[in-house]
Order: sequence, then C-alpha cells, then structure tokens
Amino acid sequence: MTESGNRAKAFIYIFIILISIWVALTSTFGLEELIVGILVSLTLSFALIKNYKKIGLPGITIKKIWFFIVYIFVLAKEVVVANFDVAYRVIHPKMPINPGIVIIKTELKQDLAKMILANSITLTPGTFTLDVSDDTLLIHWINVKTDKVEEATKIIGEKFERYLKVIFE
Repeated sequence: MTESGNRAKAFIYIFIILISIWVALTSTFGLEELIVGILVSLTLSFALIKNYKKIGLPGITIKKIWFFIVYIFVLAKEVVVANFDVAYRVIHPKMPINPGIVIIKTELKQDLAKMILANSITLTPGTFTLDVSDDTLLIHWINVKTDKVEEATKIIGEKFERYLKVIFE
C-alpha cells in the first residue's frame, strides 16, 4: 500500500477510536453531541496522524476486535472479583494478608501493549504496577502467594496478556 494509503487508513483508524470513546463517554446519540464529537475526533485525528506509528496501535481485524471485546469483559470480571477479595480482607481482619513486591515477565513487545497490561494490573484492586522495564513488571501484591517469577506471572498477568498478545501482534 502507498504512503498516502497508509496515512488514510491510519486516519480512519484513529477517527473510529476517538469517536467511539466520545460516544462511550457522552453515552448519548443526540445530534449536537455527535456533531461536536465528530469535529473533535476529526481535529484530533489530523493532529495525531503524524505520530500514528509512534503510538503503536495495532491494525484492525475481526479477530482483534473480538479479542478486544473479550478482553474488556475479562478485565471487568477480574476487577469485580478483586474488589470483593480486598473488601472481604478489610471486613475480616483475620484473612491472611501478605503484602510484598513480585516480579512478573511479559512476552509483549510493544510499549503500548505493556502499558495496557500494567494499567490492567493496577486497575485490579490488591495489585499495583510499580515499574515496567523491558519484559519485566514490578508488582506490589496485597497477598503474595508466590515469589517465583513464573508462578506470579501466571497468577497476575497471564489472564490479561493472552488477549493483549492477539490484539497487538
């Protein structure tokens, strides 16, 4: 594909993402809101097009869209489960708590994918990403179950990473 074709595809991709975020945040299909959303999305798309390759957004395929939708549900489920776990630990002080810092490894290559993994872990109550360096994430965990890297990776990161690999490959 030509450079102008790539730019047009990138522009459309950015615009779709931005207008989707706009609609999700405003949660309305009123004419005025849609017009403002389209204008803002168009303006930002023109501004961001030159940095598109630096952002590291993946191309769009049906498979990636499906994995993204599933990922959102997996993330939501993990956040709810972790909220109940942390709330239960607060209500019942005899529940074991063993806070500590563990290291997990990731196979993700793109910085954007690593950032989304780190933020997904942080959004899950009871865990907090302290640092991301190359393929290593430093995680504070409210109840450390293992200090082995492979086991901690499986417990904390694998549930998110398997979807992010497909989305960002």
